Amino acid sequence: MKTYKIGTRGSLLAVTQSTLIKNQLELLSGEKFELVLIKTQGDENTSKPLWQLEGKDFFTKELDEALLKDEVDLVIHSYKDLGSERPEGIKLAAVTERRFAHDILLIKNEDITKLKNWEGNFVVGTSSPRRIANLTHSIKPYIPYSEETNLKITCETLRGNVNTRIRKLRDGHYHAIVLALAGIERLAHTEKSAGELKDLLHGLNYFILPESVFPTAASQGALGIETRENRNDDGKLLTILSQLTHAKTLEEVSRERKAFKEFGGGCHLAMGIHVKKIQNSFLHVQIGEVDGLRIEKRWLEGNELPRLEKGKKLFVGLPFGQNPHLIYDEFVSKTSAHLKLNLDHQHVFVTTRYCIPTLKMSNAPEALWASGTKTAKKLAAKGFWVNGTSDSLGTEDLKKFKSSKALQMIHSHIQSEWAVFSHKDSSSDIGVVYHTYERSELATTLSYEKELKDVGACYWTSYLEYVSFTKKFPHLLDVHHFCGLGKTWEEFQKAGVNVHPVASMQEYYSIEK
Repeated sequence: MKTYKIGTRGSLLAVTQSTLIKNQLELLSGEKFELVLIKTQGDENTSKPLWQLEGKDFFTKELDEALLKDEVDLVIHSYKDLGSERPEGIKLAAVTERRFAHDILLIKNEDITKLKNWEGNFVVGTSSPRRIANLTHSIKPYIPYSEETNLKITCETLRGNVNTRIRKLRDGHYHAIVLALAGIERLAHTEKSAGELKDLLHGLNYFILPESVFPTAASQGALGIETRENRNDDGKLLTILSQLTHAKTLEEVSRERKAFKEFGGGCHLAMGIHVKKIQNSFLHVQIGEVDGLRIEKRWLEGNELPRLEKGKKLFVGLPFGQNPHLIYDEFVSKTSAHLKLNLDHQHVFVTTRYCIPTLKMSNAPEALWASGTKTAKKLAAKGFWVNGTSDSLGTEDLKKFKSSKALQMIHSHIQSEWAVFSHKDSSSDIGVVYHTYERSELATTLSYEKELKDVGACYWTSYLEYVSFTKKFPHLLDVHHFCGLGKTWEEFQKAGVNVHPVASMQEYYSIEK
């Protein structure tokens, strides 16, 4: 039996994730694999951010050399560490499944309690230009501080392995730090690393940053496995390794890395790039700064949208907006139910701001989750710490968060059924629904009904809204229908209604141009 040598960096995370892959490979192949620890420049020099160091490939160059010299048979990288241009003679053999692409902000519970009276700088530890650009621009509305205080978001250099970074947070060097959730999750999956991680996470809390606002590094969360291109083994090792490739992940990260290269690449790039496959479509998010210019793009790949007929108006199923040519929803009223619930040890999923009165009347839950970024901001403005959102994309990511071993170290009841705050006609696949607000139809004026005659396209925020409107105004059945990419889209598809999904309201507004 041949023993294959796996080259890996020597950090606890690198060794842990390589060990997990080693165990998978031995199970799949019946062959033996062993780790060879290799020091890299990025591990040796932690005094400066990577973008301030001379050179490139700080975490990969030494592993590349070992592979090309035949000192190891394969190497395992965090795929985001691999540059756009790889050395000749090295072949990408596999891209593993990523379950957690997100960044996570960690904070001490004691600092959350101080936020209402916070004065001055709120220091976040990170050395990533991408994270610095997007955190300083966008994180403040998600923090439950008092507007009467003078809270200012600043970022300071944070280097070292995952455990070192968390320890620096615990020791008071920062008020919060941002890390890749995937790295923390992998540490939670082996006995040795999990024990230390659990102690480090004790007393901490988190906010999982929504990808629609804080997209991560290209290919973050996936592992890239490489081998020599011309091995003299009739492709045996390549065949073994290729079994670890996850097709959906490969489709997503290939698009991310293509965009990363088009932006110029490099660790200095202050641009978050994220692609998510939803059914047969790919949602692209690109947010950050390039050459001093702010860039925010969200779109659905290959999404051919109909154009609004000349003279027609757009309808949006929301009671507010900025475009004067739109007609907004004045037909459905939402009223809070004001329940008082026992939320001990509960994880609460809040679907709308109308659920906030119930939260205020009830005792504090173990954790709080929002349906989207707008609801998360509303909760923060009312003084609630939010742990994450579904990013208006249904419950797929929430189910993954529920299964997280790392998050379970902080919130022991995360895997239990959640309390879902919604209306009486709703259902949920992640927990028990509590009817915390009511929907009712309002009388409409003749002038409003006359305006609806000129509508050529409708954006619906729920399928029930579509049913209510088209029942009273059947001419709307014949216009173009649009919705977001989450639960509403799924319900339209189940009902067999032709609807166009869009990545953002901006994409919907573009049909009138």
